[in-house]
Amino acid sequence: MSFTDPKTISAYAENAVRRVPGLRDAHRMAALLLAESTPPTGRVLVVGAGGGMELGHFAESNPAWQFDGVDPSAEMLNLAKTSLGRLAGHVKLHHGYVEVAPMGPFDSGACLLTLHFTTESERLQTLREIHARLKPGGVFVALHYSIAGGVVERDLWLSRCAAFAISSGVDPEQAKASVAAIGTQLPILAPEHDEELMRTAGFSNIQTFYMGLAFRGWVAHA
Repeated sequence: MSFTDPKTISAYAENAVRRVPGLRDAHRMAALLLAESTPPTGRVLVVGAGGGMELGHFAESNPAWQFDGVDPSAEMLNLAKTSLGRLAGHVKLHHGYVEVAPMGPFDSGACLLTLHFTTESERLQTLREIHARLKPGGVFVALHYSIAGGVVERDLWLSRCAAFAISSGVDPEQAKASVAAIGTQLPILAPEHDEELMRTAGFSNIQTFYMGLAFRGWVAHA
């Protein structure tokens, strides 16, 4: 997926909701989990914040929280600024990868629909950088593609994702082409592999809080 193409960017939020089962509820669950370690005036790190979807929900749910959002796409950060509107005053946006984020320490952190774009080594490094910026015991929430089994299982679950997108109103040919590209281009890992990378990065008490077809979400602690 190109995060510089104007059409992709303008339709990002709508397409995400159509393609990720229960995405709005996943944002609501993530906000509740972050609140377990974030005080009323706490500080939250959001990695892959372009578009502003989760930032907007987190800020609406917790009006006194302050956020630092990081994204490598300048165009997606511009979309985040626009979509946040009056909530933008709660957010500092940083162009680049997690390394450009302040060291915090943050009360909690989130990385949603982002880590599946990274290779295994990049993913581990990203998780380590996030962990280094969180207070001890701080909640971390992640959500991305994660599929158990081999190629056959991966293709089956991605075909189910295509069917879900089609049932949500996405053009059938577009939905099928999208998941075909995802299957060949994204370094999707098995859930147990994702969890092992989190442990290696220093996170503990890793638990699944969300499953939606080929997507999985975890809550862990620094």
